[in-house]
Amino acid sequence: MRLFGEINADTDRLSPLVLAFIGDTVYDLLTRGYIIAEGNAPVNRMHTRAKHIVNATAQSRAYSIIEPVLTEEEHTVLKRGRNAKSNTSAKNQSILDYRRATGIEALFGWLYLKGEYERLEELYRLGTEEIYEKGQQKE
Repeated sequence: MRLFGEINADTDRLSPLVLAFIGDTVYDLLTRGYIIAEGNAPVNRMHTRAKHIVNATAQSRAYSIIEPVLTEEEHTVLKRGRNAKSNTSAKNQSILDYRRATGIEALFGWLYLKGEYERLEELYRLGTEEIYEKGQQKE
């Protein structure tokens, strides 16, 4: 379900940075949804959990985890995002992690715009499962 109707975009012709622009929000929304599904908690604790999942280092780890299971088409989008030249720079993150995070965001944006919600959720869970498990062990 898209919030404001159909987005009429040829997803294969969009810039990888445009895909990453929407994918960043999709990734954050999925993260917040999963954190809320864990139960009611103080907002500052939920925000801290989200920061451990939505950052270039964690997304770079997710990149490594999901890359082997991607279709050829998904892999192409991931690489386009990773290789995109951005005018922004990594803040407190390595360039490699930042680029790989952009690849993940581009892939998530592409899947969202194509309406591939089940695949989106499958890849999100696969890529973040380890992070969620570590977070639960700390509590």
